[in-house]
Amino acid sequence: MSATGALQSFAGRRVLITGHTGFKGSWLCLWLSRLGAHVTGFSDSIPTDPSHFVELKLDVDDRRGDICNPAAVAAAVADAKPDIIFHFAAQSLVRKAYSDPLTTYRANVLGTLAVLEAARSNGIGATVLATTDKVYRNDESGRRYKEDDELGGSDPYSASKSCAEIMAQSYRDSFLGEGAMLVATVRAGNVVGGGDWAEDRLLPDLMRAAFGGQAALIRNPHSTRPWQHVLDVLAGYLQVGARLLAGDRDAADAWNLGPMADSSIRVQDLLDATAARTPQLRFEIQPDETGRHESALLQLDSAKAMDRLGWRPRWEGEMIERTIDWYRAFYERGRIISGDQIDSYQAALD
Repeated sequence: MSATGALQSFAGRRVLITGHTGFKGSWLCLWLSRLGAHVTGFSDSIPTDPSHFVELKLDVDDRRGDICNPAAVAAAVADAKPDIIFHFAAQSLVRKAYSDPLTTYRANVLGTLAVLEAARSNGIGATVLATTDKVYRNDESGRRYKEDDELGGSDPYSASKSCAEIMAQSYRDSFLGEGAMLVATVRAGNVVGGGDWAEDRLLPDLMRAAFGGQAALIRNPHSTRPWQHVLDVLAGYLQVGARLLAGDRDAADAWNLGPMADSSIRVQDLLDATAARTPQLRFEIQPDETGRHESALLQLDSAKAMDRLGWRPRWEGEMIERTIDWYRAFYERGRIISGDQIDSYQAALD
């Protein structure tokens, strides 16, 4: 199935997105709505101010509830009757997970379990769970992790997402043979793009500082991360989802969706590239003195997705430029160019 064919398969489909008011969730709501899908969202709140979801003014069925409340999740699934679920609702900040591990484990473990059980009990045939590249037991050797490498997690956030992966595998092993319940997990790196106002994310922090006349504080300039544009990542999610909708049992698996080989970027290099395009940007190095662990090097091997799905990142070389363009349009002209960027991205497919 081509990338364009995968997108077209969502026309007329009923889709439930948990965490739809967040960064990736709001972008996926917009993209699926433009593809002709009937979108229902389930979230507990608007997580940031400003909010990409609010700015988009989307015509979706916008529902509120606690992802950790199995009855509320089951009711949303029963009412929406989705053909597919994309599960994004989570506590996704590493530093916040250190300060509040209980909330992090609750959201990322119990929330995922509530979604899996709602999908099973309502006979939903396709479920895509977003986890993270941080689910691996990272020895920081520089090798690229494959989907069958050992799971782990040296911090509460990473460990909570590893738990979610184990639960997803248990549902595949336990229930795949009973019917059409197909569950996939998708593991991506540090996602960037316009409309992200979460705390402790590098590019949003830089954009807030640049357009707010302040200096950004940088903790780990020598860390290396697999940064990716949000549309590259979501395109992979949609290609996996399209395979599940088509009943492809081989797609009910774990999928790495990372940058091409040798495309991970040091924080310092990203700072330099951003400063070159945003002359007003100022930043200061302020090392983290807490002693809390954050991986200095993490890379994914995405050969399986490239070979079996035909997925590949299209905006790898222009993710910084595209992200800065979005924030510049918002801060300087009051424009939301998300739809224009989706159109430009789709034009580059296949």
